[in-house]
Parts: sequence; C-alpha cells; structure tokens
Amino acid sequence: MFTQSSYSGNSEEQYALLAKQLDALLEGETDTIANLSNASALLNQFLDTINWCGFYLHKNEELLLGPFQGLPACVHIAIGRGVCGTAAAKQETIVVEDVHAFPGHIACDAASQSEIVVPITIEGKLFGVLDIDSPIQNRFSDDDRKGIEHFVQVLTKHLSF
Repeated sequence: MFTQSSYSGNSEEQYALLAKQLDALLEGETDTIANLSNASALLNQFLDTINWCGFYLHKNEELLLGPFQGLPACVHIAIGRGVCGTAAAKQETIVVEDVHAFPGHIACDAASQSEIVVPITIEGKLFGVLDIDSPIQNRFSDDDRKGIEHFVQVLTKHLSF
C-alpha cells in the first residue's frame, strides 16, 4: 500500500503526482459514480491519518451521501449545515482544525477531530463536496488544501451532471 509518506519529494510534488494518477485512472471512463468511487479510494490510500474520505452530491437542494471510504455516514446534509453544508453554501474550501469548535458540526464518526471540505463545481454549478476527516486535530495543512483543491480540479474533468 502506498501512502503519502511513500511518495518522494515535497508535499506539492506528491500532490502533483497524485493528480496525475487520478487523471490516468479516470481516463476514458464516463460513469460518474465509478469515477467518484475510484477517486475516494485513491485519496484514502494516499492520505495518512484520515478516517473518512468521500463525496456528498448536490441533489434536491441538499447534499446526499455519495461514494466514500470509511465508516457509515450521514446520508442527508442540508445546505448551510455543518462543515459540508457550509462549504457547499459558500462554495469555498473549509479547513477545520478542531471539529468540536465548529458551530453546528455534524458528528458522523465520533473519532473525527479535524476536517477539510472542498466544494465541487462544474460550469459554475454546485455538483457536491469532497469531505475528508481525520482522527487527529489540525491534520490538514495549507499544502493539503492546495493539493486537494487541485485533485478536485482534475476530478471535475471526469464528471458530468
């Protein structure tokens, strides 16, 4: 199994390689669920010290659980509620160092201590969010944010509504 610590180079180089791997993995596949499934599996394999990695999709004016790696999760999240709903409403990445300090945090896994949520937009429309949780506080650095946002940019080339 390859994890982030298995990749050579600095964090930026590691994330660049991960994005290339994602692009190659999804090349030629048009099924959205298959692509999200492989994307969550690839990220879950790459990232150290995480306990949940997956997608919530924007459907019927809410976020609905999509492909993920980890323990069973909340199925429905209202736009504007919790970290995922807030990132979706603002359409901006949110990094939370301590989920217990985030007002309205939705605790699907009691082990989660920190979180990053990156919105996914296609042609200016909200498609969903990528949600990653960690069992340690302050897990996600600015390098992680940049790398995961780039990962999402590559992913959107392989998604459609």
